[in-house]
Amino acid sequence: MSLIKWEPLNDIEAIMDRALAMPSFPFGATMPWNEWGPRVDIYEANGNYQFKVDLPGLRRDDVSVTVSGDRLTLQGERKKEKEEKHPRFHRVERSYGSFSRSFTLPDDADLDAVKAHCENGELTITIPRRAGAIDTHAVNIPVD
Repeated sequence: MSLIKWEPLNDIEAIMDRALAMPSFPFGATMPWNEWGPRVDIYEANGNYQFKVDLPGLRRDDVSVTVSGDRLTLQGERKKEKEEKHPRFHRVERSYGSFSRSFTLPDDADLDAVKAHCENGELTITIPRRAGAIDTHAVNIPVD
């Protein structure tokens, strides 16, 4: 049996990652602690809300973008590469499997004009701003 060196900074990093993933106003994000999820930047530019999502190794067909009520939901799956019978891993940091991330959108988001574009492992979602009420029907957004 071999000894495994304890790295306390890894524990602190995991705690910080969980703390930073907690919901925040106005773009509250929800994701269970035991799932992986892509990192997302949310900002405003040119009268739009912009979401930049890191999806390395995923094709646009592997990702689903849905708007329902005041929620933007991203879903997808990163499949594990070919498995070896007896791998000799030295470090495993990449996560695999399904993910689902949801974000609460502000009242002035124009849900009828949402656009999504995926290129080189980065998904960009653009949501124009407008004044008005929130539409409650679910809409699938095509990723081109």
